[in-house]
Amino acid sequence: MCLAVPAKVIEKRNMVATVDVDGIRRDISLMLLPEANEGDYILMHAGFAIQIIDEEEAKITSELLKEVLGANEPASERNETDSTVLA
Repeated sequence: MCLAVPAKVIEKRNMVATVDVDGIRRDISLMLLPEANEGDYILMHAGFAIQIIDEEEAKITSELLKEVLGANEPASERNETDSTVLA
């Protein structure tokens, strides 16, 4: 399965962008999305920006990813029972 993660473009230098994902910054390629600019929200996959998205979509996607990742934690760490995760 492939996964694209939302990020905010903080800085653009030629075909490289520094992006922020929940406080973590990294450099990614803009070769597939050269029209991305500072302040844009993008989806990144395998080190490449692949699509510009709006801020609301970025927030929703980020929250869904956090929710899915949280579902992999043991129920005792979530303060939930297994049945509530499946409901």
